[in-house]
Amino acid sequence: MITTDATDLPDLREMPGDWRRALAVVAHPDDLEYGCAAAVAAWTDAGKEVVYVLATRGEAGIDTLAPETCGPLREREQRDSAAVVGVETVEFLDHRDGVLEYGVPLRRDIAAAIRRHRPELVVTLNHRDTWGPGPGAPWNTPDHRAVGRATLDAAADAGNRWIFPELADEGLRPWDGVRWVAVSGSSTPTHAVDAAPGLDRAIASLLCHRAYIEALTDQDPEEYVRDFLTTTTGQAAGRFGGRPAVTFELFPR
Repeated sequence: MITTDATDLPDLREMPGDWRRALAVVAHPDDLEYGCAAAVAAWTDAGKEVVYVLATRGEAGIDTLAPETCGPLREREQRDSAAVVGVETVEFLDHRDGVLEYGVPLRRDIAAAIRRHRPELVVTLNHRDTWGPGPGAPWNTPDHRAVGRATLDAAADAGNRWIFPELADEGLRPWDGVRWVAVSGSSTPTHAVDAAPGLDRAIASLLCHRAYIEALTDQDPEEYVRDFLTTTTGQAAGRFGGRPAVTFELFPR
């Protein structure tokens, strides 16, 4: 990911803390661990409930493993990694990895999850085309873009009884209680959570994705994970009182 130089950028504000339940919706196993597990650890330490919903099982993510083998493996790794930061509930929507499409079916499934769990805070991953501003920024994946956009829209869909009325027939009453959608990995963050208290657990959480990491890099997994998370959380410290930070672009509703 490319980040913006902190020079002359406004300070990051503390994320709101006056909420009880959060729902994190992303495309793949490891998406949350690469981005915001340290924040999740801080939230669960404070007694807040966090639920994970993943659009896919990440079955297309390891070239050397066939999807029917990879999917169950990555699901196990995701459940283990969530437990490290205090998340007990992990759900999978079973869309196909790599070919997610933004559209009504994805919005409906995410709106159903929002109605089911009734969060005040919804968290997702960067929905924009690139991982940073300006020319040369790495291109984002279609799965991330689709899920991020669908999550932003589903936060409103979930509260409208005339959109997906069939969900009410399934016992999922409208929920208009989402107060914010927080986008992790944004190149234009507005808010942050102090990463220091949860950083060791965030490292342990990402390390649970060992099969994926070992396929991704020849570097020692623990060294790779610690270097990555220490670097990324440190990049925003200049805008957050010198503290390592998990950053979010916060959209109020």
